[in-house]
Amino acid sequence: MGQTTLTPPGRSQPAAQPALSLSRPLLIFRSLIALGVVAAAGAAISGLIGWYRTEMLTAAITVSGTMLAIALGLLYRQTAGRRNAHRTLHDVEAQISGIIDSAMDAIITIDYQQRVVLFNNAAEQVFRWPRKAVIGQRLDMLLPARFRELHGQHVEHFGSTGVTSRRMGAKTVLTGVRADGEEFPVEASISHFGDGAQKLYTVILRDVTLRVRADEALRRSKEELHELATAANHLREQEKRAIARELHDELAQALTGLKMDVAWIKDKLPTPSKPIADKLNAMESLLDTTVAATRRISSDLRPMMLDDLGLLPATEWLVQNFMERTGIHCELAIANAELDLQEPYATTVFRILQESLTNIAKHAQASNVEITLARTDGELAISVRDNGVGFAPENPRKPNSYGLIGLRERAFLLGGKVQIDSAPGKGTVIDVHLPLNGGGA
Repeated sequence: MGQTTLTPPGRSQPAAQPALSLSRPLLIFRSLIALGVVAAAGAAISGLIGWYRTEMLTAAITVSGTMLAIALGLLYRQTAGRRNAHRTLHDVEAQISGIIDSAMDAIITIDYQQRVVLFNNAAEQVFRWPRKAVIGQRLDMLLPARFRELHGQHVEHFGSTGVTSRRMGAKTVLTGVRADGEEFPVEASISHFGDGAQKLYTVILRDVTLRVRADEALRRSKEELHELATAANHLREQEKRAIARELHDELAQALTGLKMDVAWIKDKLPTPSKPIADKLNAMESLLDTTVAATRRISSDLRPMMLDDLGLLPATEWLVQNFMERTGIHCELAIANAELDLQEPYATTVFRILQESLTNIAKHAQASNVEITLARTDGELAISVRDNGVGFAPENPRKPNSYGLIGLRERAFLLGGKVQIDSAPGKGTVIDVHLPLNGGGA
């Protein structure tokens, strides 16, 4: 593993300090030498002029030797300290370089001119450039040409904002370029320290190609599922419309014809016996029940008035039929007198209301329901409020309970959203917002 220098190339080392800032041991060393020289010189002069010549020479040698020994000891101590400090600094730099080069993410440091001064091993692997080819070059070489000027301005602006760091993922995915010209998405965080010509920017970035591809595949999959669900819903409504029409126009009319035939037979028989009369009466009753059931099934599949008369009459019929079947009081408020929606909006609104009322009848134990339809610019708002037992929306869904899922799915197919507000003992409010997008009128 190559070593990563932490000193930017071309940047000079700190200048030597003046004499007044010399270290304390060196000052002591020079003072002792000077003192020894003075003492030795005085003793030597005194000995030479006859003042206790032998003793003074001995004293001069002793003082000079002692001072020299002390000075050499201090010099050795200072030299050893410096050597240890340099060794420690070298070890720390080696450890930092090892940590940077072992990082899984690419780490790049640039100077105030946006020239690269640090380029770790992960950066070499990501950009496929050798370190020696990048050090000293502008960061632009790692960016697509169309983004270089704007990116440089962003870096300068970031350095002047006072914000020292920006986390990875705080901004949108950026784009880098490899040595072979291949562009790829990256997610980056940046920090800076220093001022002026000493300012350094450090970028930690990650190649997110696989994640972006997965996100894109997921997005396409969702779009395909959305298209499939929309087509399936459309086909389901067409089938319901066709079956409802067959039940209403074919089966119900045939049953009505049978009922008329039974009545004709009763009229034509002069004096039918009691068993025959009872049988004919039972047949008429059964035919009445069957015709009513056929019409109810047809209406549940798709009321003919939704196609023939429009959404408002169909909604009024739905609410009235709900009150008759359940005994729950309903209040219907329509903010717009003319709520004429085209397909598939009309069917979606009707089905949402139908599913909401069905859920209330099954689970809410309510005595009053308020329904509001309001159309604003580009949006249709639907609100269904009941005073029932309510529920906790965060609780797991009951098995085989798909009512709320159906509501959300129908709204989602038209780009709408559903908000459900409920709590135990406080009833339930269902708010649906459907964007009309010019197709609802």
